[in-house]
Amino acid sequence: MKRILITGGAGFIGSNLIRFLLGERPDWELVNLDALTYAGNLQSLADVEAHPRYRFVKGDICDSEVVRAAMEGCSGVFHLAAESHVDRSILDAAPFLRTNVLGTQVLLEMARQIGVGRFLLVSTDEVYGSLSPDDPPFHEDLPLAPNSPYSASKAGADLLAKAYFATYGLPVVITRCSNNYGPYQFPEKLIPLIIRNALSDRIIPVYGDGMQVRDWIYVEDHCRGLLNAFERGKPGEVYNLGGHAEMPNIAIVRQALAALGKPESLIRHVTDRPGHDRRYAMATDRAEKELGWRPGHRFEEALPATIRWYVENADWIESVASGAYQEYYHRQYGKR
Repeated sequence: MKRILITGGAGFIGSNLIRFLLGERPDWELVNLDALTYAGNLQSLADVEAHPRYRFVKGDICDSEVVRAAMEGCSGVFHLAAESHVDRSILDAAPFLRTNVLGTQVLLEMARQIGVGRFLLVSTDEVYGSLSPDDPPFHEDLPLAPNSPYSASKAGADLLAKAYFATYGLPVVITRCSNNYGPYQFPEKLIPLIIRNALSDRIIPVYGDGMQVRDWIYVEDHCRGLLNAFERGKPGEVYNLGGHAEMPNIAIVRQALAALGKPESLIRHVTDRPGHDRRYAMATDRAEKELGWRPGHRFEEALPATIRWYVENADWIESVASGAYQEYYHRQYGKR
């Protein structure tokens, strides 16, 4: 039985990844290390918390002793733990530097000392900066040009991982992914925010003209890409993962409102945020060729399915919005 450490497993992508890996790799035991900050939600893993091949550990990735204890006996690491909301990084960059840079260094160092066989760092397309409308998509060999404290902290983590490969030979693989969507996403993010506000007939804020273009990938496709990169990726290499679904934010809002039968009069254009990147697009040729990976879900089908999930799981999103989800750990784990 192979033991794998997943950091940030109580987050949106992490919880989907844990569920995906338990199904795809029956010979893996998963250790989920998560500090349960505001974005960590163990309710998202309620259906697997008693699984015999799953174990949760509450802890901070900046604490080397906690990390060592969680990583002991593990042959691989999926590192997803991160502060990830751009707006929050603009208000206070310090938590982003601490978690995304220092926390990554602690994990890399413990992996080096323990002798972990594979370390997968999950990064973001935002480290590349911004594209103009006619620019070709990002490719993996571009220089990094982050424009927000969040993306700068993730670029720092990428460079540390590269340095640990070059200096120590740690078998690191880096993935950079475009915007994810799907079940269990924290409602400060665009698509669940649209759905929650629209269902309650509340205003939906749109930055600037809403013409910021993003590439969207369904979270299950991302999870499969992470597994392929972990198992097939070349150490020291970077792989872009994207959904081949570029569209402006305002188009996402309008599609979601139409699917929910809500009027576009709910849209309110608000002052754009500082340093807002205009366009992201991903060239995924390397992942397709070397990992045998392609996104399997079309946006036109996966967005309505995502909307249905939030409508049918309104209790989950309201638990997050009210803060009640933060008591789940104490109810379920405090007595153990």
